Amino acid sequence: MFTLTPGTAPLLVSFPHAGTDIPNALAARMTPQALQRADVDWHLPQLYAFVRALGASTLVARFARHVVDLNRPPKDESLYPGQDVTGLLPLDTFRKEPLYRPGEAPTPGEVEQRRATYWQPYHDALRAELTRLRGLHGSVVLWDAHSIASVLPRFFDGKLPDLNLGTANGTSCAPAVQAAAEAAMAGQAQFTQVSNGRFKGGYITRHYGQPDTGVHALQLEMCQSTYMNETAPFDYRPDLAAQVQPLLQRMLDAVLQARAQGA
Repeated sequence: MFTLTPGTAPLLVSFPHAGTDIPNALAARMTPQALQRADVDWHLPQLYAFVRALGASTLVARFARHVVDLNRPPKDESLYPGQDVTGLLPLDTFRKEPLYRPGEAPTPGEVEQRRATYWQPYHDALRAELTRLRGLHGSVVLWDAHSIASVLPRFFDGKLPDLNLGTANGTSCAPAVQAAAEAAMAGQAQFTQVSNGRFKGGYITRHYGQPDTGVHALQLEMCQSTYMNETAPFDYRPDLAAQVQPLLQRMLDAVLQARAQGA
Protein backbone atom coordinates (compact mmCIF):
# COMPACT_ATOMS: atom_id res chain seq x y z
CA MET A 1 0.00 0.00 0.00
CA PHE A 2 2.96 2.33 0.62
CA THR A 3 6.70 2.54 1.10
CA LEU A 4 7.86 3.68 4.53
CA THR A 5 11.55 4.51 4.91
CA PRO A 6 12.29 5.24 8.58
CA GLY A 7 14.79 7.94 9.39
CA THR A 8 16.53 9.33 12.45
CA ALA A 9 15.70 13.05 12.27
CA PRO A 10 12.55 14.63 13.76
CA LEU A 11 11.07 14.92 10.25
CA LEU A 12 8.51 12.83 8.39
CA VAL A 13 7.77 13.72 4.76
CA SER A 14 4.47 12.30 3.54
CA PHE A 15 3.54 11.81 -0.14
CA PRO A 16 -0.12 10.76 -0.11
CA HIS A 17 -0.82 11.65 -3.75
CA ALA A 18 2.41 10.45 -5.39
CA GLY A 19 1.12 6.93 -6.10
CA THR A 20 0.42 5.89 -9.68
CA ASP A 21 -0.86 2.30 -9.44
CA ILE A 22 -4.48 1.42 -10.23
CA PRO A 23 -5.52 -2.25 -9.77
CA ASN A 24 -6.35 -3.94 -13.06
CA ALA A 25 -9.94 -4.74 -12.13
CA LEU A 26 -10.56 -1.11 -11.23
CA ALA A 27 -8.72 0.25 -14.26
CA ALA A 28 -11.05 -1.76 -16.51
CA ARG A 29 -13.96 0.33 -15.18
CA MET A 30 -12.27 3.68 -15.71
CA THR A 31 -12.21 6.14 -18.58
CA PRO A 32 -9.14 6.91 -20.70
CA GLN A 33 -8.97 10.31 -18.98
CA ALA A 34 -8.74 8.62 -15.60
CA LEU A 35 -6.00 6.28 -16.74
CA GLN A 36 -3.91 9.21 -17.94
CA ARG A 37 -3.44 10.01 -14.21
CA ALA A 38 -3.08 13.74 -14.81
CA ASP A 39 -4.06 14.45 -11.18
CA VAL A 40 -1.17 12.50 -9.67
CA ASP A 41 1.48 14.43 -7.72
CA TRP A 42 4.05 13.28 -10.23
CA HIS A 43 7.72 12.73 -9.29
CA LEU A 44 7.55 14.32 -5.83
CA PRO A 45 9.62 11.60 -4.10
CA GLN A 46 12.31 12.23 -6.72
CA LEU A 47 12.13 15.98 -6.19
CA TYR A 48 12.46 15.51 -2.43
CA ALA A 49 15.14 12.80 -2.60
CA PHE A 50 17.53 15.14 -0.75
CA VAL A 51 15.55 14.67 2.49
CA ARG A 52 17.15 11.28 3.03
CA ALA A 53 20.46 13.07 3.61
CA LEU A 54 18.69 15.12 6.29
CA GLY A 55 17.75 11.91 8.09
CA ALA A 56 14.05 12.27 7.32
CA SER A 57 11.53 9.47 7.31
CA THR A 58 9.46 9.23 4.13
CA LEU A 59 6.05 7.69 3.50
CA VAL A 60 5.09 7.27 -0.15
CA ALA A 61 1.69 6.06 -1.34
CA ARG A 62 1.63 3.32 -3.96
CA PHE A 63 -1.86 3.77 -5.40
CA ALA A 64 -3.21 6.73 -7.35
CA ARG A 65 -5.66 9.10 -5.72
CA HIS A 66 -8.34 7.79 -8.11
CA VAL A 67 -8.38 4.60 -6.02
CA VAL A 68 -8.84 6.49 -2.76
CA ASP A 69 -7.76 9.95 -1.65
CA LEU A 70 -5.48 9.55 1.35
CA ASN A 71 -5.70 13.25 2.17
CA ARG A 72 -9.48 13.29 2.68
CA PRO A 73 -11.35 12.54 5.92
CA PRO A 74 -12.51 8.93 6.31
CA LYS A 75 -16.15 10.08 6.43
CA ASP A 76 -15.60 12.32 3.41
CA GLU A 77 -16.77 15.61 4.89
CA SER A 78 -15.64 18.63 2.87
CA LEU A 79 -12.46 20.40 3.97
CA TYR A 80 -13.46 23.51 2.00
CA PRO A 81 -17.21 24.01 2.51
CA GLY A 82 -18.82 25.93 -0.31
CA GLN A 83 -15.98 25.26 -2.75
CA ASP A 84 -15.74 22.66 -5.48
CA VAL A 85 -13.67 19.73 -4.22
CA THR A 86 -13.04 16.07 -4.97
CA GLY A 87 -13.87 13.40 -2.39
CA LEU A 88 -12.54 10.30 -0.69
CA LEU A 89 -13.40 8.28 -3.80
CA PRO A 90 -13.27 10.86 -6.58
CA LEU A 91 -15.79 10.54 -9.40
CA ASP A 92 -14.19 12.99 -11.80
CA THR A 93 -10.82 14.49 -12.67
CA PHE A 94 -9.64 17.97 -11.76
CA ARG A 95 -10.96 19.00 -15.18
CA LYS A 96 -14.45 17.59 -14.52
CA GLU A 97 -13.94 14.56 -16.74
CA PRO A 98 -15.66 11.38 -15.46
CA LEU A 99 -13.34 8.80 -13.93
CA TYR A 100 -15.71 5.87 -14.48
CA ARG A 101 -17.39 4.42 -17.52
CA PRO A 102 -21.21 4.53 -17.47
CA GLY A 103 -22.62 2.22 -14.80
CA GLU A 104 -19.20 1.54 -13.23
CA ALA A 105 -19.13 4.12 -10.40
CA PRO A 106 -18.35 2.83 -6.88
CA THR A 107 -21.20 1.52 -4.76
CA PRO A 108 -21.59 2.60 -1.09
CA GLY A 109 -20.19 -0.74 0.04
CA GLU A 110 -17.18 -0.31 -2.20
CA VAL A 111 -16.43 3.03 -0.62
CA GLU A 112 -16.02 1.40 2.79
CA GLN A 113 -14.02 -1.48 1.33
CA ARG A 114 -11.52 0.83 -0.32
CA ARG A 115 -11.26 2.98 2.78
CA ALA A 116 -10.34 -0.10 4.82
CA THR A 117 -8.03 -1.60 2.20
CA TYR A 118 -6.11 1.45 1.00
CA TRP A 119 -6.77 4.45 3.24
CA GLN A 120 -6.45 2.93 6.71
CA PRO A 121 -3.03 1.22 6.28
CA TYR A 122 -1.42 4.48 5.13
CA HIS A 123 -2.76 6.35 8.13
CA ASP A 124 -1.81 3.57 10.52
CA ALA A 125 1.76 3.78 9.23
CA LEU A 126 1.77 7.57 9.41
CA ARG A 127 0.54 7.57 12.99
CA ALA A 128 3.00 4.88 14.05
CA GLU A 129 5.99 6.70 12.53
CA LEU A 130 5.00 9.97 14.17
CA THR A 131 4.78 8.14 17.50
CA ARG A 132 8.21 6.59 16.99
CA LEU A 133 9.84 9.90 16.10
CA ARG A 134 8.21 11.71 19.00
CA GLY A 135 9.60 9.01 21.27
CA LEU A 136 13.08 9.78 19.96
CA HIS A 137 12.89 13.57 19.84
CA GLY A 138 9.94 14.76 21.91
CA SER A 139 8.48 16.64 18.94
CA VAL A 140 8.43 16.15 15.19
CA VAL A 141 7.76 18.01 11.93
CA LEU A 142 5.27 16.40 9.55
CA TRP A 143 5.74 17.82 6.05
CA ASP A 144 2.92 16.84 3.69
CA ALA A 145 4.24 17.19 0.15
CA HIS A 146 1.89 17.92 -2.77
CA SER A 147 1.88 19.32 -6.27
CA ILE A 148 -0.79 20.35 -8.76
CA ALA A 149 -1.16 21.80 -12.23
CA SER A 150 -0.56 25.53 -12.14
CA VAL A 151 -3.81 26.41 -13.95
CA LEU A 152 -7.03 24.65 -12.92
CA PRO A 153 -10.11 26.87 -13.30
CA ARG A 154 -12.21 24.37 -11.34
CA PHE A 155 -10.35 25.17 -8.14
CA PHE A 156 -8.81 28.65 -8.51
CA ASP A 157 -8.69 31.63 -10.81
CA GLY A 158 -5.67 32.28 -12.99
CA LYS A 159 -2.31 30.75 -12.18
CA LEU A 160 -1.69 29.39 -8.70
CA PRO A 161 1.32 30.76 -6.78
CA ASP A 162 4.34 28.50 -7.17
CA LEU A 163 4.47 27.59 -3.47
CA ASN A 164 1.36 27.28 -1.31
CA LEU A 165 2.05 26.71 2.38
CA GLY A 166 -0.84 25.42 4.47
CA THR A 167 -1.05 25.21 8.25
CA ALA A 168 -4.83 25.15 8.73
CA ASN A 169 -4.73 28.90 9.33
CA GLY A 170 -1.93 28.57 11.85
CA THR A 171 -3.39 25.77 13.98
CA SER A 172 -1.40 22.76 12.76
CA CYS A 173 2.05 23.95 13.88
CA ALA A 174 3.62 26.39 16.30
CA PRO A 175 3.74 30.02 15.10
CA ALA A 176 7.54 29.95 15.07
CA VAL A 177 7.56 26.92 12.78
CA GLN A 178 5.19 28.55 10.31
CA ALA A 179 7.16 31.80 10.47
CA ALA A 180 10.39 29.95 9.72
CA ALA A 181 8.92 28.34 6.60
CA GLU A 182 7.46 31.65 5.47
CA ALA A 183 10.75 33.49 5.97
CA ALA A 184 12.57 30.93 3.83
CA MET A 185 9.95 31.27 1.08
CA ALA A 186 10.04 35.05 1.20
CA GLY A 187 13.83 35.20 1.13
CA GLN A 188 13.97 34.66 -2.62
CA ALA A 189 12.37 36.24 -5.67
CA GLN A 190 12.23 33.40 -8.18
CA PHE A 191 9.10 31.65 -6.93
CA THR A 192 5.79 33.22 -5.95
CA GLN A 193 4.35 32.10 -2.63
CA VAL A 194 1.41 32.35 -0.25
CA SER A 195 0.45 30.99 3.16
CA ASN A 196 -3.02 29.62 3.87
CA GLY A 197 -4.40 30.82 0.57
CA ARG A 198 -6.47 28.53 -1.65
CA PHE A 199 -4.80 25.50 -0.03
CA LYS A 200 -4.70 25.54 3.76
CA GLY A 201 -3.77 21.90 4.32
CA GLY A 202 -5.77 18.73 3.82
CA TYR A 203 -6.86 16.05 6.24
CA ILE A 204 -3.32 14.95 7.07
CA THR A 205 -2.18 18.42 8.05
CA ARG A 206 -5.34 19.25 9.97
CA HIS A 207 -5.76 15.91 11.73
CA TYR A 208 -2.18 15.14 12.75
CA GLY A 209 -0.97 18.70 13.28
CA GLN A 210 -1.18 19.08 17.06
CA PRO A 211 1.64 21.37 18.17
CA ASP A 212 0.59 21.13 21.82
CA THR A 213 1.39 17.41 21.71
CA GLY A 214 4.59 17.78 19.69
CA VAL A 215 3.48 17.32 16.07
CA HIS A 216 4.04 20.35 13.83
CA ALA A 217 2.33 19.69 10.49
CA LEU A 218 2.71 21.77 7.34
CA GLN A 219 1.47 21.15 3.81
CA LEU A 220 3.29 22.47 0.76
CA GLU A 221 1.30 22.48 -2.46
CA MET A 222 3.62 23.29 -5.36
CA CYS A 223 2.86 24.20 -8.94
CA GLN A 224 4.07 21.31 -11.05
CA SER A 225 5.53 23.82 -13.49
CA THR A 226 8.32 24.41 -10.98
CA TYR A 227 9.86 20.99 -11.59
CA MET A 228 8.14 19.06 -14.42
CA ASN A 229 6.14 19.26 -17.65
CA GLU A 230 2.45 19.63 -16.85
CA THR A 231 1.24 17.83 -19.99
CA ALA A 232 1.44 14.12 -20.78
CA PRO A 233 3.68 12.21 -20.43
CA PHE A 234 4.43 14.47 -17.44
CA ASP A 235 8.20 14.32 -17.68
CA TYR A 236 10.41 15.26 -14.75
CA ARG A 237 12.58 18.28 -15.52
CA PRO A 238 15.94 18.04 -13.72
CA ASP A 239 16.84 21.54 -14.91
CA LEU A 240 13.77 23.03 -13.22
CA ALA A 241 14.00 20.78 -10.17
CA ALA A 242 17.55 21.91 -9.53
CA GLN A 243 16.29 25.48 -9.14
CA VAL A 244 13.59 24.77 -6.56
CA GLN A 245 15.26 22.02 -4.52
CA PRO A 246 17.62 24.40 -2.66
CA LEU A 247 14.62 26.44 -1.54
CA LEU A 248 12.78 23.34 -0.35
CA GLN A 249 15.84 22.36 1.65
CA ARG A 250 16.09 25.82 3.19
CA MET A 251 12.45 25.64 4.20
CA LEU A 252 12.90 22.25 5.84
CA ASP A 253 16.10 23.31 7.57
CA ALA A 254 14.31 26.38 8.88
CA VAL A 255 11.33 24.52 10.32
CA LEU A 256 13.60 21.93 11.91
CA GLN A 257 15.66 24.67 13.53
CA ALA A 258 12.49 26.34 14.83
CA ARG A 259 11.37 23.02 16.29
CA ALA A 260 14.76 22.51 17.95
CA GLN A 261 14.53 25.93 19.55
CA GLY A 262 11.49 24.87 21.46
CA ALA A 263 8.59 25.64 19.17
